[in-house]
Order: sequence, then structure tokens, then C-alpha cells
Amino acid sequence: MIPVALNDGDHFEAVIVGGGQAGLALSWHLVQQGVRHVVIERDTLVHEWRDGRWDNFTLVTPNWQCRLPGYPYDGPDPDGFMARDEVYAWTRNYADTFDAPVAEGVSVSLVEERPGGGFTVRTSAGTLTADTVTSATGGYHLPVTPAWAREIPGDVFQLHSHEYRNAAQLPEGPVLVVGSGQSGTQIAEDLLLEGRDVHLALGRAPRVARFYRGKDCMTWLAEMGIYDVPVSAHGLAKRESTNHYVTGRDGGRDIDLRQFAVRGVRLYGRAVGLTDSAFLFDDTLPDNLDYADSVAESIKNDIDRYIEREEIHAPEEERYSAVWQPTEVPRQLATADVASVIWAIGFRADWSWLGNLDVLDHQGHPLHTYGESKVPGFFFIGLPWMHTWGSGRFHAIARDAEHVAGRIAVREQQQIPVA
Repeated sequence: MIPVALNDGDHFEAVIVGGGQAGLALSWHLVQQGVRHVVIERDTLVHEWRDGRWDNFTLVTPNWQCRLPGYPYDGPDPDGFMARDEVYAWTRNYADTFDAPVAEGVSVSLVEERPGGGFTVRTSAGTLTADTVTSATGGYHLPVTPAWAREIPGDVFQLHSHEYRNAAQLPEGPVLVVGSGQSGTQIAEDLLLEGRDVHLALGRAPRVARFYRGKDCMTWLAEMGIYDVPVSAHGLAKRESTNHYVTGRDGGRDIDLRQFAVRGVRLYGRAVGLTDSAFLFDDTLPDNLDYADSVAESIKNDIDRYIEREEIHAPEEERYSAVWQPTEVPRQLATADVASVIWAIGFRADWSWLGNLDVLDHQGHPLHTYGESKVPGFFFIGLPWMHTWGSGRFHAIARDAEHVAGRIAVREQQQIPVA
């Protein structure tokens, strides 16, 4: 990494906003192409891997899928799952394998088009100009909590999953985890393993088995090419889909919420509001459990068909059998019976720094074709489903970065220098 001190009036051929793995992957390609650029990061490089995950966090994808341009995982456990600090060290070290020009501790407040082409980039270190600008900030910016969270009694401790580190953060007493995506289910398990009394409110998130027929399911899916199918083949709705929950903890295993119930976790449907004295839930608990299981089983069906079609020798395996069924569907939980609430219902995007750039659709989602917006010279990278299912993961970032870097290079070849 080469630290860059920005000055008012500096000009770059390319500005990359965001110093995570996507921004660094793009920078690697631009370095190879000789494009003068800078990666602007408001904090420190890849800080989210260190600051935005809980202590016992692990990847849910096998380590072999961790590959960035010129930097594949070459550790001792390709089929394992790196823990939080290992992922941070691996991604942070990437920047030191090439001369990434990085300005850390600099925030971008506004990007505007220039009348003659290119952009004005207003930052905390001064106003820059650039031929191209790429957003590498991802799509998860601001933690979401419902409006009714403000009505929860003050003696109930609240925090977002983004802030959760370990059970010791929380006061003694029962914990309500709201949300059953990857973070919510893994945090619920973390609390369960720490001996806490856990309540879990489910949404409609799918799950996937960790292993099936002798191999990690995500390895099967990669071999089947599922991560490489363009988003156009799935439909735009996929860009908003929830990732399947599973865990890489202790070498990897399923997350089975029915098994959680057997072990003492109280399950509910979706949290929908609050009365004077109780949390309220809808009646979707049975449907949500059935849906998650059906997705896991449909993935196994796909794997079975692939094994048969390719004539692969793989061990047979018995299918999943539900270990628990709800005999009642609880609709309330007294606030007096909860000491803490952890909100694991996701994030919303904050594109305010894009100002009046015409790069978002009517719902505020990035509008692009494989990262290239309709505003000449403005690009996105690192978005979930930017091009394929793998686009938001290490698995496909290198490929996406190569494509976007190629489009930037084409523009630079056509560019009239900015005065």
C-alpha cells in the first residue's frame, strides 16, 4: 500500500470510493494497467472485517473461495472457514502485496458531474476531480431498526447485530434476537452456546445444509456453476434476496432452528410491533420453518441431479427429518421477560453522497449494467448480485473487478484530459 495525502485540486484518472476487498481488487487491476487512481476510505482499509463482526464470527464460505486478483488463499485449511481476525488479516495484507494508492481517514461527501466530462469529488481532505468514479462501498450502510423500537422500555438493552461482539456485552437475563438471516441465526447460536436464555423471531430466510454427500454444499454449488449465472437469468428480484443461513463455526455445521428449539430457544414468527407490555409476533412461524427447510432440500435435489448427470461417485445420504414442530404459535412475549434485544434485520443503503447523479432507480437501488451506470464514467463494484450470485462474495470479486477495470481503461483511452 502507498499512503496518499490528498490535496485540494488534485486530479486522478480514477477515484475508487471504499477500501474494502472490492475497492482493493479494482485497484489491483488499475495498478497493472497504469491508471493513475486513488482508493478513498473513510476509516481504515477493510475495517468492517474487524469492526463489524462478533468475536466468534467465521466465514460461511470455504476458505478456497477467498481469492482476490493476484492473491488466492494459500493457507493450510482450504476447506475450512477463517475466523474474523483471520479474514481481516488476510484482506488487509492484500493491500501490501501491490502498490495500492490509498487515502485512509477521508470521507466523500458529494460526487457531481463536471460540465466538460468527468467528476468533482468533494472530500474531507479537499475537492478533487476525476475522469471516472467507482463506488466500492457495497450496499449495506446504515443498520435498520423498526420505528417501534423507540417505544421499548428503557430498561431493555438494545443493539444492532453490527454492534454485537459477545454475550458479555449484554446484561444478565433473556435475549430476544429479531431476524433469522445469517447474522441473527449465528448470534442466536453464539448466545445459546454461552448459556443465555434466547428468544428468536424469524423472518422468511432460507437455509442451506453445510455438507451433503461428502462435500460442502457451497463447493458443490461452485462446481455446478451456480455462482456464475448472470443476474439476468434470475430476475432483478434476486438482488434483494436474503442469503441462506449456515455456519462455519467449529469446522462448519448446519444451523437448524428446530434443533435450537429442542435445545431451549423459544421461536416466534416475525416481530411486528409492541403493546404497552409485550412484543407482538405474527403467525408465520410454521411457514417460515417449512420454507427454510424446503430451500435446503431443493438445493440437495439440485446436487443429486448434478451428481447423476455428471456420473460422479458420491456417498448416499439420508435426507433431513424435522426434529421439532411447533405445537403452538406464540404471538406475544412480555417486555418484562426480556433483558436485551438484538436487531438482526439488516441494513439500508445510504447513497446521499451521490447527490443528483442519475445512477439510482426509482426505488433508490443502483442502476447499472455489470457495474457500469448510464452516467458516463461512473461505476459500481462489490454489490450483491451485481452480475452473478457470487458478485457480493470473494468468489467473484476478482472477475467483476477485471471487467470494471477494463471499462475504465476503455474510457481513459477515449478521454480528453480534464482542464
